[in-house]
Amino acid sequence: MSEVKLSAETRTEFGKGAARRIRRDNKVPGVLYGHGSDPLHLTLPGHDLLLALRTPNVLISLDIDGKSSELAIPKAVQRDAIKGFLEHVDLLLVKRGEKVTVEIPVHTEGELAPGGNLLEHVLNALPVEAEATHIPESVTVSVEGLEAGASVLAKDITLPNGTTLAVEEDAVVLQVLAAQAEETEGEESEAADEAVAEA
Repeated sequence: MSEVKLSAETRTEFGKGAARRIRRDNKVPGVLYGHGSDPLHLTLPGHDLLLALRTPNVLISLDIDGKSSELAIPKAVQRDAIKGFLEHVDLLLVKRGEKVTVEIPVHTEGELAPGGNLLEHVLNALPVEAEATHIPESVTVSVEGLEAGASVLAKDITLPNGTTLAVEEDAVVLQVLAAQAEETEGEESEAADEAVAEA
């Protein structure tokens, strides 16, 4: 897992006006919390943070005011609904060797059995517990040859060493849905039309 270094400055101005001024300077307001310490309000470099957040659960090494260094992972990211730029980020303070609970993306590989069935992601991300400095970026699940009605449970997914499930073992992660035949839909609509006509 990659570790990204970012410079951060403590901030003392709060409110919408202050946040707008920070964002005008291509920076992002954020909060660092955890381990029972008081929340620390920070200003982070916008472009560098945006690049870092492309990696899920990225480990960020914060150089705060050039005086102290802290490790953190992103817990909540707020983006502008229209333009997509970063508005605010919550960072969770972590220590090397500490276990944390995070959600990692689930990717699939392979082809379903023929028949036009659909693969539904019941869980787009899998809750796991891992060491803060060794959080897997994602897990990949083979769906090769799965037929309608098949499902992949959390316990069926192979996790990297040192990573454990933070969800029920029998939780459904993926399931294969039977294709809806167009003829069936047509017959149903005809039956509905006939019922209306008879009424």
